[in-house]
Amino acid sequence: MEHSIVCSNDELLDVLIDYSKKIYGDTKCIGIDELKDPKAKAKRLWEILNPEEEVSALQNQEDISKLLEAIRDKLSDKAARVYTERLIKQEILHKIEENEKEYLNQIKLQIIKKHCDVENPSTLKKYAELEKKKSISLTKQISDILRPQREDEIIGQSQGVKALLSKIASPFPQHVIIYGPPGVGKTSAARIALKAAKEKAYSPFRKDAPFVEVDGTTLRWDPREAVNPLLGSVHDPIYQGARKDLSDIGVPEPKPGLVTEAHGGILFIDEIGELDLMLQNKLLKVLEDKKVSFDSSYYDESSDEIPKYIHTLFREGAPADFILIGATTRRPEEINPALRSRCAEVFFNPLSPKDIEDILDNGAHKLDISIDDDAKELISRHTYDARKAVNVLLDCYSSHLYEKPDKRVIIDYDRAKKVLGSLVRDDYTARMGSEIGKVYGAGVSGYVGSIIEFEALAYKRDDEMGSVRFNETAGSMIRDSLFNALAVLKHNMGINPDRYDIHVNCIGGGKVDGPSAGLAITCLLYSAIMEKSLPKDCCITGEISIAGNIKAVGGVREKTNAAIRAGFKHMIIPYENKKDVVGIQGINIVEAGNIREVMEFLTK
Repeated sequence: MEHSIVCSNDELLDVLIDYSKKIYGDTKCIGIDELKDPKAKAKRLWEILNPEEEVSALQNQEDISKLLEAIRDKLSDKAARVYTERLIKQEILHKIEENEKEYLNQIKLQIIKKHCDVENPSTLKKYAELEKKKSISLTKQISDILRPQREDEIIGQSQGVKALLSKIASPFPQHVIIYGPPGVGKTSAARIALKAAKEKAYSPFRKDAPFVEVDGTTLRWDPREAVNPLLGSVHDPIYQGARKDLSDIGVPEPKPGLVTEAHGGILFIDEIGELDLMLQNKLLKVLEDKKVSFDSSYYDESSDEIPKYIHTLFREGAPADFILIGATTRRPEEINPALRSRCAEVFFNPLSPKDIEDILDNGAHKLDISIDDDAKELISRHTYDARKAVNVLLDCYSSHLYEKPDKRVIIDYDRAKKVLGSLVRDDYTARMGSEIGKVYGAGVSGYVGSIIEFEALAYKRDDEMGSVRFNETAGSMIRDSLFNALAVLKHNMGINPDRYDIHVNCIGGGKVDGPSAGLAITCLLYSAIMEKSLPKDCCITGEISIAGNIKAVGGVREKTNAAIRAGFKHMIIPYENKKDVVGIQGINIVEAGNIREVMEFLTK
């Protein structure tokens, strides 16, 4: 429809010019009213509305109509936009008025927080209470007094300590795993090794090299990797423990772990065999790279709001160049092979009763007290590690002070026996003499040895249809040892066990899971069949071959210590195990290579 039907082009042009002034203002439309030609006015108005577009010269009435139509559409769009913006502004002003009080209160709190101290009477009172509590101490830990401070104070581990020192106090220190029972000085030896290394001119350890200690049983792998005290973790902005000033601007914060704290020193992980397997694998990566890498989806490398130290941790990682010393009560075969391959191995021995007596002497000297020899001997027979022995010594010390506070502390046999309580077994007078059909073997569980008592009866038959019975609870290995022993008697000693009904019993129903009872069972059958009495003060361990040879077994040192504590005077071991008992005192050790040597000793 043409504009002439409603209004003329001149009238429409005037309306559009007036509306443009209302939207854009009079300033922008200056000069348009001075133009007389409608075409010129329309072109000028189009230029105001579309400054970047050119309009060709219009030649006829039809062209002006099209231009006015385009101008009207342009002004309609602009009017709609202006109307919408005004509605939004009105809504914003309305919201501001509604929340004005809340906004003002927040601003006031921010200003007050900025200009006020973080402390207040309540927080200062709690701080004073903490400081007061810190000044109160009930006791000094006995471990602080009796903990070994020098190499020679670690009793019973001279070879192990020297091996550890040679690996740590070196120009090229090695990662180490220390194997041994609890309470034999593994942690103290690690501390002393670092102290000795600092004193060497060629050692890479500085004087301020740290010693960081952690218990492997307390470290667990977090699949989310939100918390990792060993290796470190990243606190993302959504993490509950993230710093508020960083989380507010969306910055993740890396938290270095113990491996970084130990940088340049020793990281000692007690019970490393109990460490989570995933943590062990990640620890191996740190040992190789000598650093810990961090990663987060919130990290923006180009951001200027991230502090330099966070940039450095994400780009370069946290330094973690340390020497690992792990301690474990497990056997080597139970440790992760990948970890073992990167570490030297040092072995600490179980403490013998003589070692325990020396530890008690040292403890008594540091406490400035006296302890009788028979009290030391009693305690050493019933304790297996230094920690337990020292605790018994302290109990005796405290008991004496409570009963006789004005007299010098002297620990005698009766006091030691009273403190040990139910640990004290019967006297060992029963070990004297000899008996038919009874021998004593030895077993080991972990690093603790024990005595196994075997007994047998043999009933002679008129034929050669004899049978053998034994308690099945002892396990399949005892059966194998029993059959080997029967073959040895028949083949090597000229005794026909088929002419006897034999009953073998493992007293206590103990399960024998190795071949080390073979020699003891052979001696037992010989005694029962030949009615030869065997000494009761002799303990026997060793595997027997069907040729009558005695083969090496494991845990001989632990078994020998158990025999000493049980009051035996003699310990028969395989000749091949003689290196395992070097330095043990308090028992006569008989090294035998075949069954005839053993029988000669037992029946002499």
